[in-house]
Amino acid sequence: MRLPFLSKGIDSVVRQTSLTQITLFPFMRQDVPDSFCMKKQRKITLNTSHMPKTMFSFILRFLLVTIVMSACTNSTSSNTSQKSKSFSKQKIQHVVIIMQENRSFDHYFGTFPGADGIPMNNGVPTVCVNDPRTNLCVKPYHDPNNVNFGGPHRDIDATNDINGGKMDGFIKQVRDAKVTFCKNAFNPVCTASSQTMVDAMGYHDAREIPNYWTYAEQNVLQDHMFEPNASWSLPSHLFMVSAWAAKCQQQGDPKSCQNDLETPDKATRWVGADYAWTDLAYLLHKANVSWGYYVADGTEPDCVDATIFCVPHPQHAGTPNIWNPLPYFDTVKQDGEMGNIKQVAEFTKAAKDGTLPSVSWVVPNGKTSEHPPSLISDGQAYVTGLVNAIMQGPDWKNTAIFLSWDDWGGFYDHVAPPKVDANGYGLRVPGLVISPYARKGFIDHQVLSFDAYLKFIEDLFLGGQRLDPKTDGRPDPRPTVRENVPQLGNLMADFDFTQPPRLPMLLPTNPEPGQPST
Repeated sequence: MRLPFLSKGIDSVVRQTSLTQITLFPFMRQDVPDSFCMKKQRKITLNTSHMPKTMFSFILRFLLVTIVMSACTNSTSSNTSQKSKSFSKQKIQHVVIIMQENRSFDHYFGTFPGADGIPMNNGVPTVCVNDPRTNLCVKPYHDPNNVNFGGPHRDIDATNDINGGKMDGFIKQVRDAKVTFCKNAFNPVCTASSQTMVDAMGYHDAREIPNYWTYAEQNVLQDHMFEPNASWSLPSHLFMVSAWAAKCQQQGDPKSCQNDLETPDKATRWVGADYAWTDLAYLLHKANVSWGYYVADGTEPDCVDATIFCVPHPQHAGTPNIWNPLPYFDTVKQDGEMGNIKQVAEFTKAAKDGTLPSVSWVVPNGKTSEHPPSLISDGQAYVTGLVNAIMQGPDWKNTAIFLSWDDWGGFYDHVAPPKVDANGYGLRVPGLVISPYARKGFIDHQVLSFDAYLKFIEDLFLGGQRLDPKTDGRPDPRPTVRENVPQLGNLMADFDFTQPPRLPMLLPTNPEPGQPST
C-alpha cells in the first residue's frame, strides 16, 4: 500500500541507543488524514546489527506503514461499535427484562456444552464442598426434583459461600441456617435437614428445564452474568432499576442515602420506606421514553431476613415490596408514573396488541418465581408463556428479551465473583438473550451483571446517559457509576444486526423432558 502522506504526516524521531539498535517513536501530526486513524504513540525497537542500508530502509518503511495501519485497530473497533449502536437503534425498539428467582448458573447450566460450568473429568465433577455434619466432601450431582430448597442468601451468606474465593461454604450455610431458623417442624427445609445430603449441590439440565436449554441453544447464553450485589432479592431488584441499594436518612433527599445491602427498606417494610436516590425510570421519563414494570398478582415468598422460608407476603402491582420496589422511589411518584407499574396480564395484552413500551421489567409471583419451594416447572411454563406472547405479537421483530434470576438462592457455583466495589459483584446467575437478532448458539463469556441491562438501555434510548451523580441532575453519594466499571461487558456483543430477523420459536409451556447432559 502506498501512503503518500507518510513523509510529511509522521515524524520519526530516531534515537541511537547503541551501535546495533534504534528506537522509533512515530507520532501523528495534525495533517495525517483521519482515515488512517493514528491515535496513540507507538514505540518499536529495531536491531540493526550487520544490516545493509537497503534492507534497513525497506524495513523502516514497512514498520512505519504497519504502525499506522495497526493504530487503526482501536478506531475501527470503535467505528464498528458505533455502527452496532446505530443498527441496534433501528432494529431494537423494545427491551424486556424478565427476572426470576434464586438460582445459580451452575445449578441450571453447569453442564451446558461449551459454557464455563462445573469442572469435570469424563463427566465426573472434580470439585466438592465439605458437609460439616457428615465430614464428607459432596460433589455436584444431577437433581431430578421439581422442588428445591437451596440455602440462605443474605450478604453474610454470600461472603461465607464465596469464602475468599474458595467457593466452598454452601453446605455449611444451609446447615447453620437450619439450626438458627428452623422453628417449624412442617417447614420442608427441616425435612431436608435430616437427609445425608442437602440439595445446594444439585444441578439441573434439559431433563428438568428443556425450554431454558432450548433458548440457550438457539439464542445466547451468558455464562459470566453476576448478581450485581452480594446479597438477596430486594437489593438485587433495586440494582436492576437503579444500579444501587441504599438507605436514606432524610425523606426526599438523595444526598442523605447511604450504602445498604441488607435492609435498604428499613425495619418498617412496606410502611414508610423511601428510596430517594436516582433510578432509571427518572432518566427514561426525562427523555420521554416509555417504560412499564409488570408484577404478577399473588404472593412473594422472599423473607425479611433472606432466610430460606417464611410466610408469603401479598403482592400486587400497586403494593411496594421486595420484588416491586419502584412505588417507593421518589422520582416515580414525583413524575406521576405510578400508573406504569401494572399487572403482568397487561404486559401480555400489550405484547399481543403491539403496544409494548420501550422498556419493560417483568417479575413473577411466588408460584411462578422458581423461588424455593416453588416448582421449577411452574416458573418455566410462566416464562415460556411470556416469551411466546412476545413472539406472537407484532413487536417481536424489534424486541430484545433478557432473562435472568435475581440471586443465587444458596445454590452452588464454582466461579468466584469479581469485585468492582463495596457492593459486589455477587454470585453467578443464569443469563439468556432471546431476540430476532440474538446470535444463534452463542455463549457470551464477558463479565456481566444487571448493570449491563441499564447500560444497554441507556445506550439505546438515552444517548449513553448514565446514572451518574455528576451528570444525571439528581446527585446522590453512590460509590460507583456501575455502568462504567471497566470489568463490565457490552450486551451489543450478543447481537448480529446484519442477520435476517429470526422467526418466532414457540415452545410448549409443559414440554417433554430433554436429553441428559452428562
